Amino acid sequence: MSDTPVIEIRDLHKAYGALEVLKGVDITAQGGQVISLIGSSGSGKSTLLRCCNLLEDSQQGTIRFKGEDVAWKGSNHNRRPANAKQVLRIRTNLSMVFQQFNLWAHMSILQNVMEAPVTVLRRDPKEVEAAARAYLDKVGIGDKCDAYPAQLSGGQQQRAAIARALCMEPEALLFDEPTSALDPELEQEVVKVIKDLAAEGRTMLIVTHDMKLAADVSDHVVFLHQGLIEEEGPPDALFGAPKSERLRGFLSATRAA
Repeated sequence: MSDTPVIEIRDLHKAYGALEVLKGVDITAQGGQVISLIGSSGSGKSTLLRCCNLLEDSQQGTIRFKGEDVAWKGSNHNRRPANAKQVLRIRTNLSMVFQQFNLWAHMSILQNVMEAPVTVLRRDPKEVEAAARAYLDKVGIGDKCDAYPAQLSGGQQQRAAIARALCMEPEALLFDEPTSALDPELEQEVVKVIKDLAAEGRTMLIVTHDMKLAADVSDHVVFLHQGLIEEEGPPDALFGAPKSERLRGFLSATRAA
């Protein structure tokens, strides 16, 4: 395994106008590592994930993918990625799974999973179809290839979204609250898939409100509070013996909910 981290973020700052959301965050994800980002709403978790995937522009800091720095032009609120090809390459290697599935309603599940590898990566449609069917089998909905999103439950739609992310053959998977839009029983279907992926040694960054999921699948947990890392470490330490008063308060509030 390479010693070069898949994702490396240093001193990341992000603001919307005068509102500072990230105030200097460092994150490193080695190959095969699962990192969970936890914290209250508004702590900057999802923004961090979106900056990592270059869906949001950050104002300051370094974002490095497999040792390659993202090239920037401009500064502060005018800072933008300088190289569109680099952005596309990084984005296709960091597949994102969103809270709201984001499936194309007019396409079958199989077409949804095939779309990006064929149109963005220009891969051979026959090869992509074979891979897409295999990934849909992997997430437990191989029998739903010809169904449309509206015909599936929320849990099935989210599993289709995970298959779509996997079909890009990414270096890492980024999950943004993958279970928060689901009923508890459907949530478990998705949790099982994420646990299976973690067991395979896939590199993953997971923003989650589900502390049990974070405890079960993570190698490292990061607790964000008001745009800064308040505490981080292995899940046993963070959940078993939190040092920070804020983290203790957050955990007791989530257990009471």
